[in-house]
Parts: sequence; C-alpha cells; structure tokens
Amino acid sequence: MTPDFSQRPRRASPIKWILLILLIAAAAWFFLLRSGAGAGKPTAAPADAAAEGEKKPTGPLELAAGDVASVSTASLVRRLPLSGSLTPLSQTTIKAKVGGELLEVRVREGQAVNKGEVLARIDTRNQQAQVASQRAGLEKAKADLALAKLNLENNQRLLQKNFIAQNVLDTSQSTYESAVANVKLAEAQLQLAEIGLHDAVVRAPFAGIISRRLAEPGEKVSSDSPLLGLVDLTQLELQASAPASEIPSVKPGQKAQVRVDGYGDQRFEATVARINPATEQGSRSILIYLSLDNSAGLLRGGMFAQGELVIGQSGEGPVVPVAAIRSEAGLKYVMAVVDGKLQQKSVKLGLSTEDNALVEVLEGLKPGDVVVVGRLDSLKSGTAVVLKSAAAPAAAGNGG
Repeated sequence: MTPDFSQRPRRASPIKWILLILLIAAAAWFFLLRSGAGAGKPTAAPADAAAEGEKKPTGPLELAAGDVASVSTASLVRRLPLSGSLTPLSQTTIKAKVGGELLEVRVREGQAVNKGEVLARIDTRNQQAQVASQRAGLEKAKADLALAKLNLENNQRLLQKNFIAQNVLDTSQSTYESAVANVKLAEAQLQLAEIGLHDAVVRAPFAGIISRRLAEPGEKVSSDSPLLGLVDLTQLELQASAPASEIPSVKPGQKAQVRVDGYGDQRFEATVARINPATEQGSRSILIYLSLDNSAGLLRGGMFAQGELVIGQSGEGPVVPVAAIRSEAGLKYVMAVVDGKLQQKSVKLGLSTEDNALVEVLEGLKPGDVVVVGRLDSLKSGTAVVLKSAAAPAAAGNGG
C-alpha cells in the first residue's frame, strides 16, 4: 500500500497567539491615548477664558462706612487716671518718755485735742525724788567750788611771799578747776531730772484726733511704751501709682479732681505735692503724692479715692482716629481718599488721648479730609476706591 502523504491540519503556534494579543493591546492603548488628548482640549477653554478675564480691568475698591473717617476739629485733653487710699499727712504714736505707773488717761478714740493739751499722767514720785537729789548735789558742788576758789586765792598770796612751794599752788588750781566742772555736771543732771518730771505729764504734740488708746490707768509703763495714736485730718495725702512713661508730664503744683467713696459724684481738689524719684520694686510705676485740704473735716484716713490729672491739652485743630495712623520705617502716614483714589500722606502727630482713640495732627491733613481707618492690607497709592456711604467724622469724645 502506497503511503498517504497528504498534509494534516496543524495547531497554531503559541508564539503566534502571544504576538496577536500584544498587537491588539497596543492598538487599544494607542486609541486610548488619542481619546485622552482629544478630551483634554475642551478643558483648556475655561483656563484661556480666565486668563483673558485677568487682563480685563477690575472695578474700584469698595470701602464701607466703617473703613473710613473724616478728619474733624477738636481740642484734645490727655488725662492720667489716679487711685489710692487717703492717709493723714501728720500722724504719730504718742509714747511714754519716762517709766512709772500710769495714773490717768484723759482721752478716747475719736476725741479732738489741741496742741499741748494734757492727755495722760504718769506717777511722778520717782522724778520728784530725782529732782530733789540733783538739786542737793548742785548745792554741794557750788559749796565745794567756793572753798576751792578761796584756797586758790590764799595760796596765790602765800606763793608771792615765798611761804609755799609752786606745786602747792598747782594743786589748789587743779582742785578749783575740778570744782567748776562738778558744778556744771550737777546743773546738767538737775536739768535732766526736771525734764523727766515734766515728761511725766503726756501732752498732745499737735492738734488732731485720737485714733487709738493703747494703755489704761494703773498699768506700769516704761520709757518708750505706746500710749495713744494721734492723727491730723486737716491735711490728707493720696498716694497713687503712675506709669513711668507718664511721669515727665507730671509736675508739682498740678491740680487733680478726685472722687471719694461715700460722697458720690462730689469732687475734691488735690494738688501734686511731690514725686517719688524711683520706680516701685517689681514694677514700672512711680508713686505720686497729692495733698488734699480737709479743713472741713469731711474725709477720713483710709478712704479710697480715684480721679484724674490733666497732663496735656491741645489747641483746636485736626484730629483723626489712631487707627488711621500707619507706620513704615519709622515714618507716620495715612491713606487718604483724594478724588476717588487712595493717596499716601505723611503726617506729624501731636497729643493723643489716654485711651489712644484720637490723635492730634499737626501737619499733613486738614479738616474734612477722608482717611482709611480699617485694617486693610496692601493698600497702594493710586488705587481707585468708591465709598458705600459718607465717612463719619472722627469722634471727639475725649476733647476738652
């Protein structure tokens, strides 16, 4: 039998299938890339439109009524607030000058006394005895002096006649000089004893009011024991702390108006008497002492008072809110609205109010000018602006 050499169907090679899959994938990838590029083109249109929009001129900057203020005219007054407790200018603790039994105390708290008035008495028997003793000692010293003087005169005559030696005269001279010194000593001791007798009677050193009674009759007191407290309420003092930065504007003699607790709106005049030369420890404040005349007797020590001291006043002139002032490289300026545009104007400033609300403008502005007061950043000269409403004038609440 003749062999059959006819070809049988062959199976496709795996390599061919792999190549076919790769070709299909590459075709699909290429199609996707072209589709993405085509889809991105329309999105460029809005960006181009935005870029074209930026090139178009924008409208003027709108400023609200609270962003601007009109320069007004006022006289500013700068006041320094003060507060503190009132203290009597003269006050003291009366003490015993001698020791002994306290026989009587004639006064009590709140009682008015005159200068030199007897307030208390201490038993004087010891002082009287000392006076008598010192007086007797003085008499003896005087007698010794008389005798020494007589002996000296006799020895001088005897020496002239050569009846005694020179050393005898020298001894009598020394005895005489010692007797003179003893008389002086006895006189001083007698004076001290008399002072002690006088000090046993306690008197008021000045007119005032008894504030404390510290001892009672029958007590044994020693020298320097406290007996009574005395205050003079005719002159009171207010001690108030003030910032050290304000002290250059404070001068003795300046007047202040103060209100005292318990007297409502009634005001009392105080005068700057003196200023402490140093700041208080642990602070940057300096004490100011103000005196108050209390001849009427209305006020008492310890009452709380508060008021204000005028430390500066400007003349009538342009004022603006402090919020309008800007600073750059140490120079002060404002952004003014001139003919619908912003304009930077340099200014020279004067007095400001204590609450830093208004400030005096010495140069650079005139009444009626409109300035920006809002905290708006990046403002430039030449920027067009429009006001939503008329600018409010600078309030002069702290003006004189």
